[in-house]
Amino acid sequence: MNDTFKALSDPTRRKILDLLKDGDMTAGEIHQHFNMSKPSISQHLKILKGAGLVHDIKKGQYVYYSLNTTVLQELISWVYDITGSEKKI
Repeated sequence: MNDTFKALSDPTRRKILDLLKDGDMTAGEIHQHFNMSKPSISQHLKILKGAGLVHDIKKGQYVYYSLNTTVLQELISWVYDITGSEKKI
């Protein structure tokens, strides 16, 4: 879970996740939404992938990135559990 929090701590990576909620994208398509180098975007994608927040799949000559909602669901479940949402004060 540490990798997940590290990945989510950066606003650029959060924006990438926001872009991917609308569908799969290549690194080039993602890059068009930012004012930074392609290698920088690739590094952000590497961190997101390492945290399990995105999947990648090669289709032809392109690599498509997609959102992995399973990790996010686990994180939400954990937050729900530690907040004791079912406990009454």
